[in-house]
Amino acid sequence: MGGLGKIAVIGAGSWATALARLLLRNNDRIIWYVRRPERIAEFVRNRRNPVYLTDVTFDTERIDFHSDINVAAGAADTLVVAIPSPYFKAEAEKISVPLRDKNIVSAVKGIVPDDNMIVTDWFASRFGCPESSLLVIGGPCHAEEVALDHLSYLTIGCSDTEKARMFCDAISGLKLRTIVSDDVAGIEYGAVLKNVYAIASGMIDGMKAGDNFKAMLVCNAVREMRRFIDAVAPLRRDICRSAYLGDLLVTCYSLFSRNHNFGAMIGKGHSVKAAKMEMEMVAEGYYGTRCIHEINEAGPRVDMPILDCVHSILYEGRNPREAFHDIDPLFS
Repeated sequence: MGGLGKIAVIGAGSWATALARLLLRNNDRIIWYVRRPERIAEFVRNRRNPVYLTDVTFDTERIDFHSDINVAAGAADTLVVAIPSPYFKAEAEKISVPLRDKNIVSAVKGIVPDDNMIVTDWFASRFGCPESSLLVIGGPCHAEEVALDHLSYLTIGCSDTEKARMFCDAISGLKLRTIVSDDVAGIEYGAVLKNVYAIASGMIDGMKAGDNFKAMLVCNAVREMRRFIDAVAPLRRDICRSAYLGDLLVTCYSLFSRNHNFGAMIGKGHSVKAAKMEMEMVAEGYYGTRCIHEINEAGPRVDMPILDCVHSILYEGRNPREAFHDIDPLFS
């Protein structure tokens, strides 16, 4: 395990479960924070997560479960944080143990609500974590495909690329390819934006607007993503790399994409409230849309017509067909 020490998974959703499975392949034991004690009891009894990725079995004798986040965080040297962004801050603010000397690996794929900060920046601000100890996991990768042992790809970002390689070793497997990057902020912002654009893609499918328009939209989404990321996190990057374009494509087109499915319901005529209620899991793009819109309005103010379109539908109650008409007047 090298310099990563004891690893704790923070969260119990589908992505946390998939990552825990990867970590157990290469580590004798892991620590796992699961908020509800009754779910831990059921997990241990049935050797599987009772709610997410329920077909995946675990050797629970090699897992130290805790329902107290401070016990889990205090016992670990590296925290892999995989809590959906709407709930992240409420959980992370419970942490009272020092984190400055620990590694933080963000698998949140969202913006911290209200603060409008990417997760690594939030840990740096809140706990004084140094840049070299902050890592991020990027795609393109769905938790479901990792759990099914499909060939999968992950990008691990950290300013300390040697530390990123250590984490690659910690999750390595025959069906997993990993890429190392130093573009932490770019990967995080890209992970938020691809969920926004996946909602737009789903809306198009829900309205049966056709593959031609969707292809045009996704093509323009790449350029829109590049404009925003280059403005808020200037760095020489290739937007066609897998952490950006690859993650965008898989989220816009996959049947596993909850953001696409959320958008499709709205495109079919469901209200935003009804679509949120019908979703079994969190559509991160719903929250990311507002956060990115506010960041852009307050800061770089780059041209983002697709983001503005989705924001007007989700938060201003605009009709989807009318909103997409602004992107192309021939849309109907």
